[in-house]
Amino acid sequence: MKLHVQLKDLTLLLKFVLMLTSHDLAFFATIARAPTLAAAARQLDVTASAVTQRLQELERRLGVRLVHRSGRRIALTDEGTLLADRGAPIAQSLAALADEVQARQGIVAGRLRVLAPMGFGRTHVAGLVHQFAARHPTISVDLDLTDRLGGIPTSAWDVAIHIGALRDSSLIGIRLAPNARILCAAPELVERHGLPVTPADLRGIPCLAIRENEEDTTLWRFQCSTGQVTVRVEPVRASNDGEVVRQWALAGAGVMVRSEWSVAGDLAAGRLVRLLPDCTLPSADIMALTPSRTGGSARSAHFVAFLREAFAAVRWETR
Repeated sequence: MKLHVQLKDLTLLLKFVLMLTSHDLAFFATIARAPTLAAAARQLDVTASAVTQRLQELERRLGVRLVHRSGRRIALTDEGTLLADRGAPIAQSLAALADEVQARQGIVAGRLRVLAPMGFGRTHVAGLVHQFAARHPTISVDLDLTDRLGGIPTSAWDVAIHIGALRDSSLIGIRLAPNARILCAAPELVERHGLPVTPADLRGIPCLAIRENEEDTTLWRFQCSTGQVTVRVEPVRASNDGEVVRQWALAGAGVMVRSEWSVAGDLAAGRLVRLLPDCTLPSADIMALTPSRTGGSARSAHFVAFLREAFAAVRWETR
């Protein structure tokens, strides 16, 4: 029985190899990762009907059902699972081979999928993506800005820009720039409540919190000359949007902890003042992540190298 199953699988694999192109394999790999055909269509940037038609044509050509459809959800058949498990590595190898051949000719081409945090991506990454694409006109770039990068999405991506500690050890992180976290507030709030002398004084001052990446953002950990001090704050306002919290702080609503890249200009202009300068918070360096130790495609490696060069010249104004 086991031998019969193995022969059946080998027959199917031979059919897959003879009848499918690398584009077919890459297309079905996207289907296999997606929970619905609509989600696959969004990743492929086509209509759901186009995905359905192409999947049906693929099944017709192979003579097997690859996907079970139950309402909006999809599940792979045994044949679909076999194609996904064996086909995806083949598609990746062929794509990597094409990248390498083009790279040896000095060509950076193909589709580059970049993830970045919403605020930082809009302020710093979008412009760099534009410059990179202008330098390499044979490449296309998808920039996905999201406020939920704590757990990197399972959808296909090539490079992710991440701020702070890396929780997924399977990802490879390359440091692009230092980025401190800074405790600060508007001068008018300091006038009303006075300067805190120790972290414990924050319990008597209105505080603001940024809820992001499912982190415990109301537990503030300071490293002071006297040692490590932890303070649990009860924020008067909280938001998942860092820019909203920054605007509240500028309006004098409370004390906030914010990345150096975001408040450097406000501190330099006096719109915000740094509090407890002798105590530091855990840093949140700017990182470029790739999903594997190989660094991914040649275009991914070129983009990361471009980012490293661009951020090497960055000097936040608080330094």
